[in-house]
Amino acid sequence: MVETSEQVRPLAPSADRPTSSDDEESAAVSTGIRRKRFIKCCGCAAALLLIQAVIIVILIFTLFRVRDPIIRMNGVTVARLDLISGTNTPRPGSNMTLNADVSVKNPNYASFKYQNTTTVLYYRGVVIGEARGPAGRARARRTMRMNVTVDVITDRILSQPDLGSDVNSGLLSMSTFTRVGGRVKMLIVNRHVTVTMNCSMTVNITSQGIQHQKCKRTVKL
Repeated sequence: MVETSEQVRPLAPSADRPTSSDDEESAAVSTGIRRKRFIKCCGCAAALLLIQAVIIVILIFTLFRVRDPIIRMNGVTVARLDLISGTNTPRPGSNMTLNADVSVKNPNYASFKYQNTTTVLYYRGVVIGEARGPAGRARARRTMRMNVTVDVITDRILSQPDLGSDVNSGLLSMSTFTRVGGRVKMLIVNRHVTVTMNCSMTVNITSQGIQHQKCKRTVKL
């Protein structure tokens, strides 16, 4: 009997051969892993978006919240007042000039752009002078100061029946009304603000200085 040099290799056991059910199980496992990874990625992305939204909301209501500008009447001085010689009576036909030191404080983290300012002066409820200041911009968290010159028409003061008693006392009771309108723009927030201020004061005719000043501020959105 002749022996062959080639040896016949035994066939692999049928149990070791991959079957279609094993392929389906592996595919299902792989699909499940990919699905879990996808869900985790979506969850992480949603969490990041939620955190960002919360941070933006917090900033809008804290750091980026639009605050009302503050207007102040720091002082008023009498720059010119012509009196009749030897009296406390203003000279007819002359003008009295007042210099008002007005400041606009911007507490926001964005600039406040305001329009022309208006200051009206009253004596006994009658308008005796008016002045307009130029438009400007108050930088973020800064205070803008301006000097407003008010020319007072003394003839309107002389026409008041109570002037004699006021002159004898050496004091003139006056009031001012100042209006500043502007806009604060921060991110997507664009807010228009109008600040008004009413001040009552007493002018000393002899010293030409201001005594007893009281102001009240209001804000209109």
